[in-house]
Amino acid sequence: MKHGLAVIGTDTGVGKTLITARLCLAARQLGIDCVPMKPVQTGAHRMPDGRLPSPDLEWILAVLGLNPLSEDRNRMNPYTFEMAASPHLAAEMSGEIPDRRRILEAYDELSAGHDATIVEGAGGLMVPFGRDWMLADLLVDLNLPVVVVARAGLGTLNHTLLTLEAIRTRGLTVAGVILNQLSSNRMEVIETDNVRVLQELGDVPVWGTMPYWDDLDDKTEPDIVRRWLMSQIPELSRQVSLYLLK
Repeated sequence: MKHGLAVIGTDTGVGKTLITARLCLAARQLGIDCVPMKPVQTGAHRMPDGRLPSPDLEWILAVLGLNPLSEDRNRMNPYTFEMAASPHLAAEMSGEIPDRRRILEAYDELSAGHDATIVEGAGGLMVPFGRDWMLADLLVDLNLPVVVVARAGLGTLNHTLLTLEAIRTRGLTVAGVILNQLSSNRMEVIETDNVRVLQELGDVPVWGTMPYWDDLDDKTEPDIVRRWLMSQIPELSRQVSLYLLK
C-alpha cells in the first residue's frame, strides 16, 4: 500500500514548501523514509551548465539533509519551467506540456522505493497544468489525503472554505489545514477565531499555525531551518502518523 500526502495552498505564496518540509521532517522523525515530490515547478533559474533544477525541491532536500541520485531527483520533479507563471502558461511558453501519465509514473516509481511521498502542488487546487486539466485532476489520480496550507490572518476564511468544498466534491479526503503567519503584522483575535471557524464550518482539523520568521530566506543555513522547523507544531508527528503509518 502506498502512503503519502498532498500539500496544496489556497493561493500562491502561502508557504506550501515550508510546510512540505515540516511534514517530511515529522515523518522522518517517526522513522518513515519519507521524500518530497514537486511534480511541476515554475519560476526556476537555469544553471550555467544548462540544468533547470526546482528551487522548491532543492530547498526541501537541503533542509532534510538528502542528496538523492539523479534518477530519484527526476522522479521528484518531472517538470520545471523558467517562466514565473501558472504552470499551463509556463509550459506553453517553453514548448513542453506536462503529461499526467508521466507524473503518475514518476510518483509510482518514487513510492516503490520509499515508505511515503509528500507531493507539493503548485498554487491552489484549480490551477491549470494544461489547457484541459488542473492540479485537482492530478490529485484525483493520486488519491492522496490533502493538507491545505492557508494564510493565518484576515481573508483566509473564504479562500479556505471554498478550497475544502472543492476538494470534497472530488471525493478526496481533507487530512487537515495548517495556517501560516506570513507577516509580523498580526491580529491574534482574528487568527484565533479563524481556527475556530475553520474547525466548525469547515469540519476540518486545524493541525497548527506556523509562526512568521522574518529572516528566513533561501540563504538561511539548512541546519538552522531544520532545527527551527522541528521546534514548530510538534503535534504534526501525531497527525502525520495517522496517515503514513497505516
